[in-house]
Amino acid sequence: MGLPFPWARFMLKVTKPSDQPRMMTLENAAGSKDQEPPLRKSDLTEPFLSACKPASQWKIGVESERFGVKAVNGEPLRYAGPGGVLEVFDILENRFGWTPQSEVPGGPPILLRRGSSEITLEPGGQVELSGAPQIDVHAVHEETRLHLSEMGRLSEGLELRWMGVGFHPLAHQEELDWVPKLRYGVMRSYLAERGRHAIDMMRRTATAQVNMDFESESDAMRKLRLALRLSPVVAAMFSNAPFVDGRVFGGRSARQIVWFHVDPDRQGLLPHMWDRKATLDDYVQWALDVPMFLLKRNGGMVANTGQTFRSFLHDGFGGHRATMSDWKMHLNTLFPEVRLKNVIEMRCADSLPFEVMCALPALWTGILYDDIALEQAERLSWEWTYEQMEHVRELAIMRGLETPFMGTRLVDAAQAVFRIARDGLQRRRRLHPETKEDETTYLDEIASLLNRAMTPADRLIAGIERRVGSVREEILHRVGA
Repeated sequence: MGLPFPWARFMLKVTKPSDQPRMMTLENAAGSKDQEPPLRKSDLTEPFLSACKPASQWKIGVESERFGVKAVNGEPLRYAGPGGVLEVFDILENRFGWTPQSEVPGGPPILLRRGSSEITLEPGGQVELSGAPQIDVHAVHEETRLHLSEMGRLSEGLELRWMGVGFHPLAHQEELDWVPKLRYGVMRSYLAERGRHAIDMMRRTATAQVNMDFESESDAMRKLRLALRLSPVVAAMFSNAPFVDGRVFGGRSARQIVWFHVDPDRQGLLPHMWDRKATLDDYVQWALDVPMFLLKRNGGMVANTGQTFRSFLHDGFGGHRATMSDWKMHLNTLFPEVRLKNVIEMRCADSLPFEVMCALPALWTGILYDDIALEQAERLSWEWTYEQMEHVRELAIMRGLETPFMGTRLVDAAQAVFRIARDGLQRRRRLHPETKEDETTYLDEIASLLNRAMTPADRLIAGIERRVGSVREEILHRVGA
C-alpha cells in the first residue's frame, strides 16, 4: 500500500559475551524441544483454551519499550561497550536483583528476570519491561514506577536517558546495533524482502502493549473482535511518534507508518476475524498459513523462512517435526494489531511517557473487564466496518484526532470510548490501598488531551514546528527522561 505521506526522505538505507555466574539459558529453563512429542492438529487450540480462567482470576499485563540514548548528545544506546546494554544489565543484576538469561550456554544475556517480570531487548537495543500480570491498574502503575525509578538511578552514573516514544526520534539505521538474539538475524533477512520498513520496525519502533485475560472461547472472540474495531481509535488517542531523524516529520505516528510496510501476511486488523461468527479455529487457520521464521533445536537455530506452519505440520522440515513449542513460538511471530495467545494482546499504541502510560491499560481494563462497558463499546462500534477502520487507521497517522470519521471527527469517537472506559472503571471500584482513589485517576492526563483534541504527539511538537533546521536538542529535552 502506498501512503500519501511525506515519508520519502526518511526511507530505509538498505560482543562482548557475558560471563555472569548466575546466568541461566532459556533452553535449560524450558527443556529441550527435541524431546517433545509431535504436534497434532487437535492440539492447535490448546494454548488458547488452556488459558481460559474465571473473571475472578483476570489480571492485567503491560509491556512497554523505551529507547536508551546518551544524555549529552542523544546518541543511541549500544549493545556492548561503556554505558551499553550489557553494562545496564550488569547494574540491574547486581544492584536491583534481576537474573540474566541467555539463549545458549555461554551466550550473551538477552533478558533479565525478577519474579514474574522480565526486561527484554528488541532488535535495535530497545529495552522492554514485560510486567508481571497485576490485579489492577494501581499495581501496574506501581510496577512501572519502580522500573523507571531503577532505570533512572542506574542512568545517573552512565549518563543515559530513556525515551518513551513510538519511533526513535534521533537515530539513523546505521547508528544502531543488532541485539544478538537467535531469531533476529532470520527476521532481518526475511522481513526485509516483505516490506520496505521492516528493519525500521525491528530497530526504530517502540510500543506499549496491554495483555488481558478471557473466560472462554466465546469471550476471547468477543473481546478480540471489539479490540480490533477499537484499535484505530485507541492508536490515534495514544499517537506519540512525531519525530524522524531529528526532525518533525509532519504526522502523529511514524511508528504506525512503518507498520503499513511490514510483512502483510502477519500484520494488520485481521479482516477475517471481524465476522460475528468467527471462531478460534478461524484464528488458527490464519496462523497456520503465515510463513515461519525458524525452529529451535538443541540450543541452536534452524532457519525455516517461507514455509507455512500448515506445511511444516503436514510435511516437517529437514527431518524435524512440529512440536507445541514450535507452534507457540510461531504464534509469537505474528504481528496483528490485536494478537491472541494465552492472553489477548492489544498492540496498537506507541510507547508513552510515564504520565500517560497507565491510561492505556486503564482504558482497556474499563472496557474489557466490565460487562456493561463491553456491551456499550460493542453497540458504539458495531457498524464500523473493516474498510472504514482501515481507512481511519491510515489517515489518523497524519491527522490524529482531527481525522474525519462518521460525519464528524475521530475525537468524538475517542471521547465516547473514553467515557465507556471511565464508567467501567468506576463500576469496578478497585481502590488504591492508600489514596482510596479508583482506577479512573490514571485517565486524567489523556482526558486533558482529549478535551483539546490532542494526542501525546501534539503535545510533543507544540511550538517546535516553527524552529528552523535541526531540533535534536529540543527533542532530547522534551522526550528524554
